[in-house]
Amino acid sequence: MSHVDRRDFIKQGVAVGAGLGLAAGASAASSAGSAGSKMTPVAPGAKGMPMGRIGTLAVSRLISGGNLISGWAHARDLRYVSELQRRYNTEAKVLETLALCEAHGINTIIADPRDKPMEIFKKHWDRGGRIQWIAEGHPTPGDLFTNVQRSIDWGASAVYIQGVIGDRWLRDGQMDKLAKIVDHVKRQGLPAGIGAHMLDVIIAAETSGYRPDFYVKTLHHQDYWSARRPDQQLDVIENGADNYWSMTPEQTIEFFKTVTVPWIAFKTLAAGAIRPQSGFEYAFKGGADFVCVGMFDWQVAEDAQIARAMVDKHRQRQRPWRA
Repeated sequence: MSHVDRRDFIKQGVAVGAGLGLAAGASAASSAGSAGSKMTPVAPGAKGMPMGRIGTLAVSRLISGGNLISGWAHARDLRYVSELQRRYNTEAKVLETLALCEAHGINTIIADPRDKPMEIFKKHWDRGGRIQWIAEGHPTPGDLFTNVQRSIDWGASAVYIQGVIGDRWLRDGQMDKLAKIVDHVKRQGLPAGIGAHMLDVIIAAETSGYRPDFYVKTLHHQDYWSARRPDQQLDVIENGADNYWSMTPEQTIEFFKTVTVPWIAFKTLAAGAIRPQSGFEYAFKGGADFVCVGMFDWQVAEDAQIARAMVDKHRQRQRPWRA
């Protein structure tokens, strides 16, 4: 199946899903108009995985992260960890893990547009896999579209500007470039998003009217042993300690109560320092519509089970479900 054909296949699948009771975008917006409102009535996926909607995409509430495919991991000062996971996650193991994700209802993955994940996705799709790829966009200030367009041409189902880039462009006074990329992706017919570690990126995008289809923003509590020390106050883009990603979780939760577009929370486990039961509950209770988590094959089934339980537990919450 070609990459263009695959995008048509996904759209056809969404159309079929609509006939089975999947909510349209307008219905999603109207059903999420007040605190404590019911979730958008998107039919559950495999194994009863709760689903939400981003644009025309039906997306599992638990999304797989792509770091383990790309070949690196946040490891704090354990310098061997990235090499260890690269040796474990061979191409065969990654293909096995993608199949496991789909078997447990996880139908979407976020990954960067490097050759390794893109080639593996092609092999997975050619073998009949249907997992949707939300691509990280890695544009540069001098070339906004080439990297983003490459992912679109390869078969991405959505694209967002990666969080470090969002942080850096806010610092450098180049936020207007994010809006241009969002508009470009939308013109290609795909959902477009903005990523960030810093809450100020989201605030600026909202107040400036950039109108993305979704945000990808860090969220985790800070009650873990290796959390940042008082002297580690640098922003994520400048921090070498590699041990925190959500500096203002309470403020993030409060601000997102005013945000009406879907929110994918990432780094919800602080790169493995927080147990899934605790991290997923904090994220879903705090208002995230989806959580993105990197998983080894032996973690998929348990994480899927926990995500299902946490979504069900927090159907009623302060921030309405926006997807």
